[in-house]
Amino acid sequence: MNRYLKLYKLRIIFAVLLLACSACPQSANVAVFFEGLNNPRGLKFGPDGNLYVAEGGAGGTLSTIGVCDQVVPPVGPYTGDFTARISKITPSGTRTIVADNLPSSQTSPALGSLVSGVADVAFIGNTLYAILAGAGCSHGLAGTDNAVLRVNADGTTTMIADLSAFLKTHPVKNPEPDDFEPDGTWYSMIAVRGALYAVEPNHGELDIVTTSGQIRRIADISATQGHIVPTAIAYHGNFYVGNLKTFPIQDGSSKILKITPSGQVKTFATGFTTILGLAFDQIGRLYVLENTTGNAFPTPGTGKVLRIDHSGKVEEIASGLFLPTAMTFGPDGNLYVSNVGFGPPPIGLGQVVKIQMPQ
Repeated sequence: MNRYLKLYKLRIIFAVLLLACSACPQSANVAVFFEGLNNPRGLKFGPDGNLYVAEGGAGGTLSTIGVCDQVVPPVGPYTGDFTARISKITPSGTRTIVADNLPSSQTSPALGSLVSGVADVAFIGNTLYAILAGAGCSHGLAGTDNAVLRVNADGTTTMIADLSAFLKTHPVKNPEPDDFEPDGTWYSMIAVRGALYAVEPNHGELDIVTTSGQIRRIADISATQGHIVPTAIAYHGNFYVGNLKTFPIQDGSSKILKITPSGQVKTFATGFTTILGLAFDQIGRLYVLENTTGNAFPTPGTGKVLRIDHSGKVEEIASGLFLPTAMTFGPDGNLYVSNVGFGPPPIGLGQVVKIQMPQ
């Protein structure tokens, strides 16, 4: 219970830190590419050269208390509405909405009303796919499910895989009873060889989703690692998965797992903190996005990007990021990071920043 007593303080901590960090210094190679987003999360460049950003949205007030099982306090009960969306941003910085009115939900006020909605996006060919984290009856939205969606040309979406149903019929070995989300809280998704691979942090798993809607678990991460909250995924011959870990934050407590396509899980690297993004560059170096460093709770202005070279040496690439939540490489070889990705109240304050890569 001590951990949860500390979690109750998050809302006050966030409010104070947001005020104190209105001008947090960032390293010189970080520049704002676009701003005006609502809880920006996963982002990918499309084959058209534009950047597509998943937005968690603004949550809402709809409730399902008394209708179905709720997420246990203090994380739950959730409330929600249909305020999430996907934005397309051109290289010149013009934004259009690709899909709108998607499920968005928020934790209880005691935990800061933290928002989830569209968690990530990925392309297979010219087709855009999205993964939901904010849907489901346990998230305050009756008649919805977390899912993988195909985004149609007219802005509508089609569910291709029901992830909420899969979780409920395929339990992991070691769920965390006092921090359990029936519908899951999916975080990252990538496309590899014509299929989608998604990470679910709350249950602790890596799954494959085909474009025809089949779902299969690649690895039950909880079985060997316990409740480590896996979040970020990248692919380089094998899958590489980073974890957030639980609160309060302990510097150096996050790690990167290497997971083979057959599901074998091994530790690849340790000593990181609050990992929310992974990406490989063109010569196979792995970049690690840390949301918060040097603090017990999420803290603006302390996010970093690190690089692991082929010898295993770790180098700091960028610092001073404001609660970053995801990153991707652009066609120009630079990193693009979702910044001001959560915390009350980030509505309209979310950014994408560009990190100029050192030679």
